[in-house]
Amino acid sequence: MAKVQSHSYSDDAPGLAARRLAAALIDEVLRAGTALDETFERMAATAGLEPADAGLARAIATVAFRRLGTIRRVIDARLERGSPRKSGPFEPIMVAAAAQLLFLDVPDHAAVDLAIRQLHEDARSARYTSLANAVLRRLAREREAILAELDPLTDTPDWLRESWTQTYGPDVAMAIAAAHAEEPPLDLTVKSDAVGWAGKLDGIVLPTGSVRLRAREAVTGLPGFTEGEWWVQDAAAALPAQLLNVRPGERVADLCAAPGGKTVQLAQAGGNVVAVDRSGPRLRRLKANLERLGLSAEIVTADVTAFEAEPFDAVLLDAPCSATGTIRRHPDVAWTKRPEDVDKLAALQARLLDQAARLTKPGGRLIYCTCSLERAEGEAQIEAFLARNDGFARDPIKPEEIGGRAEALTAEGELRTLPHQLAGETPRLSGWAGFYACRLIRS
Repeated sequence: MAKVQSHSYSDDAPGLAARRLAAALIDEVLRAGTALDETFERMAATAGLEPADAGLARAIATVAFRRLGTIRRVIDARLERGSPRKSGPFEPIMVAAAAQLLFLDVPDHAAVDLAIRQLHEDARSARYTSLANAVLRRLAREREAILAELDPLTDTPDWLRESWTQTYGPDVAMAIAAAHAEEPPLDLTVKSDAVGWAGKLDGIVLPTGSVRLRAREAVTGLPGFTEGEWWVQDAAAALPAQLLNVRPGERVADLCAAPGGKTVQLAQAGGNVVAVDRSGPRLRRLKANLERLGLSAEIVTADVTAFEAEPFDAVLLDAPCSATGTIRRHPDVAWTKRPEDVDKLAALQARLLDQAARLTKPGGRLIYCTCSLERAEGEAQIEAFLARNDGFARDPIKPEEIGGRAEALTAEGELRTLPHQLAGETPRLSGWAGFYACRLIRS
């Protein structure tokens, strides 16, 4: 994909700057493999857009990645000779326009006309404006037929579809893909009185204790945010720290801690927490969250594999992973990760797990977790660890510890949440992230 040329984001045509930013985001993420969230923060900071335009750009890019397989298929089907070569920003502009026409509540004429304006801005793509106009107007005319034939697996790259089918079976693979097609819900972990906060925030108390909000609003303006009564955390991501069963006064290590949702859980439980991460900027965000919530932890900037300390009563390792369990919230992950990334990360996870084991005192508890759906980063990782560490054994998780959700436990008592589980009032209010966790005891 050719790089989108940078332009001034101020322009007289309403909405054009937002579309430029959306196409630039799509292009950058696909070319460089960067995360959409970080790319948006960087580009939006220099774009000088009004909040509404920046929000629209992000919405376009997000739905483009959520439906990228479908978008590419329907565009290619309407290009007799395929996508033109040496056409500059043709592809990202077309992808952004198709995302609007098919999946967003945007006037057709705005999506088409502003895409054509963008194509005119680059000599390489300007030659194809007539072709683009014809294809986009055809997408608008045929929208209902296209939407009637949607297949969620089309929006799943081949390697992930094969991995999930092999691991979970074809029906579950389809259910996972269908869950990823929905916008994600917003979950909160509250300090206390989940029922009360659910009432104040128009939320639902989930079986695991998290509060899921029905409405989509800016969290910083909601009651309780400034007062530090709750924090945003996916319901599945909240489980590993709960399962560590920290008691007041225990020494607890949170390894690979940033951005800190689990750190604040452990601190709220009364643990004397040491939060370790190699990323200084992410740890600053963790520190800010602790201050807002009125909680404390010792923060250490260090590579976990080289971190030395007296053994801890309890250790939580949320290891870096492919993050395929977060595709619903971060749809770009599906298109920026590759099978070789899983192999590299699995090797790192093994080193981190061995280090976490060394930091766990005899009789202590260790939880290993990843937000990945890949077996190599979960079940297989623990099987290999136990084969080389006979001083550890599984401490099986019981259904009552996770709100009775027995479907989220393996036969060995490990946590394995899947995106299509946890049915709710509507598809958008259903599901949770894909997470794996195993609780171990050192003998």
